Amino acid sequence: MPSSEQRVAIVTGAARGIGAATAVRLAAEGRAVAVLDLDESSCKETVETITAAGGKALAVGADVSDEAQVEAAVARVAQELGAPTILVNNAGVLRDNLLFKMSAADWDTVLGVHLRGAFLMTRAVQKHMVDAKFGRVVNLSSSSALGNRGQANYSAAKAGMQGFTKTLAIELGKFGVTANAVAPGFIATDMTAATAARVGMGFEEFQAAAASQIPVQRVGVPDDVAGAIAFFTSDAAGFVSGQVLYVAGGPLD
Repeated sequence: MPSSEQRVAIVTGAARGIGAATAVRLAAEGRAVAVLDLDESSCKETVETITAAGGKALAVGADVSDEAQVEAAVARVAQELGAPTILVNNAGVLRDNLLFKMSAADWDTVLGVHLRGAFLMTRAVQKHMVDAKFGRVVNLSSSSALGNRGQANYSAAKAGMQGFTKTLAIELGKFGVTANAVAPGFIATDMTAATAARVGMGFEEFQAAAASQIPVQRVGVPDDVAGAIAFFTSDAAGFVSGQVLYVAGGPLD
């Protein structure tokens, strides 16, 4: 693809983990990538990895649950990289607890980052996609969307992402925009390490226990998810929309 036609992607929560792996993967496939996270300085390593490999990347700091920050971030990306036509809504947080211990603030924070954040980012970016008559939205759901003890907030948010995805596919399809969701199972990241700590297990022990329940007998890594996201953002996926793909080492739904 000529550089003048280089597509611009925004990946939220891209300072580490799945988001960072996705940003690097999309850059390797010729995209200019806005690496967005809450703290712009935390994006430095991801940006340096991309630029060292000859790619183009921009670090952007924004709270995806804040409307004004989202609008400013997307405007900056459009000005400095070009109109974004690929969006990966990956930003997420955990505030795990059993229902009777979960605070309203814990509920609001998780729903705010995951669902409100995806809504605000998609609303801000879709105008560029509609103008270009091309767009790819990939939302990160989770196997926890099917229910998971201690994660009423996270499970509700990730189930909501699936409904949001299917509605986007219906509304935006006529403009050349597809919307799909990727639902990871157990992926070895800082987030799953935090879960291990919460339940009082060492991370290696926690991974081994999880792997024993997975048909392929291993836990996932961020690159496993990045590959699925890359497919959904590709030209080859132009007739695939409104789908939820579980990347979990075996069937879940």
